[in-house]
Amino acid sequence: MTIEIYTDGSSRGNPGPGGFGTILRMGEHYKELSGGFRLTTNNRMELLGVIKGLEALKKPMSEVVVYSDSKYVVDAINLKWVFGWVKKDFKDKKNKDLWVRFLEIYKKHHVKFIWIKGHNAHPENERCDFLAVTAATGSNLKIDEGYEDSI
Repeated sequence: MTIEIYTDGSSRGNPGPGGFGTILRMGEHYKELSGGFRLTTNNRMELLGVIKGLEALKKPMSEVVVYSDSKYVVDAINLKWVFGWVKKDFKDKKNKDLWVRFLEIYKKHHVKFIWIKGHNAHPENERCDFLAVTAATGSNLKIDEGYEDSI
């Protein structure tokens, strides 16, 4: 059975406080994940939403479809940019820490990425946006060490 993962990221300023929202769905099983950070970027939160969804999977080599409104994330995979970045050790690329983390979990599953238009009344994307914004505007925001250590 295919697992569907819907994701979105948000930052209130870029950089600024940010958050991610992720939905995992397989048949009747449904789970929501979210988290907020005191200083980060939108692209980091978009990518972290995907990572958190994949890291939540318990069965290796799962069939997964990831739906994201992030061209940054979807194009990096579907157009194979990230694999070129790896060959150049991410020279002049941002978010190396998250891309390396993503690639570790990505290779443990069969993952297909589909881009969806954001803020277009797509129910799961709208819910992920709500989760991400709520996390970004919440209290007790975590430190995005990968971002804050790089500035």
